[in-house]
Amino acid sequence: MKRAFFTVVLLAAFLILGCRKKEGFPVPTAPEKNAGVPAESLATAPVNYLAASAKAEQSMQKNIDTAAINNAIQLFGAQEGSFPKDLNELVTKKYLGKLPVPPLGTKLQYDAKEGKVSVVKE
Repeated sequence: MKRAFFTVVLLAAFLILGCRKKEGFPVPTAPEKNAGVPAESLATAPVNYLAASAKAEQSMQKNIDTAAINNAIQLFGAQEGSFPKDLNELVTKKYLGKLPVPPLGTKLQYDAKEGKVSVVKE
């Protein structure tokens, strides 16, 4: 008898709770399309990964090359007493083996007064 009563009460509780209006739960919507950000899918994941990897490698190489040239400029300035007039002077006086090639669409910009080099867009 107790078991039947408990079952009826439990069933009534489920019915009451199940029929309640559900508020506060977010309704799933289609994801917004961000301009310039490619959509992620399993089909494009390898391409997106390779593109991001290539971009990261290019950025890393740019940073390494810039740091190496700036170190050579500082060494030149310490030993010669002034900064080089242009970057080719670093190569002729053997502070660098050769000038690194900047990534496509960029160029090396040298400020002789400050003794700093940077990579800028062409």
